[in-house]
Amino acid sequence: MALNRSKILKRRRLLIVAGAILLLGVAAALVLNAFRDTVVFFFSPSEIVARLDDPDLDLMERRFRLGGLVEEGSVQKLEDGVTTEFVVTDGADQITVRYTGMLPTLFREGQGVVAEGRLQTPGLFIAEDVLAKHDENYMPPEVADALKKTGHWEASEGEAKDGEGYGTPQEDAR
Repeated sequence: MALNRSKILKRRRLLIVAGAILLLGVAAALVLNAFRDTVVFFFSPSEIVARLDDPDLDLMERRFRLGGLVEEGSVQKLEDGVTTEFVVTDGADQITVRYTGMLPTLFREGQGVVAEGRLQTPGLFIAEDVLAKHDENYMPPEVADALKKTGHWEASEGEAKDGEGYGTPQEDAR
């Protein structure tokens, strides 16, 4: 009788441990899947053009950040009065950005910009958020790296620290 009881207890412990491992595995899979969906990558226009057909990235289905300079003469208000189109370039390639909403007060042609959103077509990026620089000496590290790769980077003496100088329209209004 004691043997049967010990076998039952061992079997029960084994089932509990196996169930706990299974639950832990399912939880880990859910967390990793959620993490994958919330990671936002940064790309320059040249990287987008070069990697548009990469099935591992699937840029047409993914939310990401696009950064570069707002091309001179490219900013246009559309007929609805709240939608703006502009071209972001890194000196080598360019992508048209469409944004509906209030642009940051420091948004200007020829300045650095980071837009977050999705590609609607290979040449049209629909932005859900636009960040413009606060300081004339600052360039986001990602944009600066992209411009350096294409040879369009002009560093100044008083460059701000990485991560400073960009904000949302709400932050600009403060």
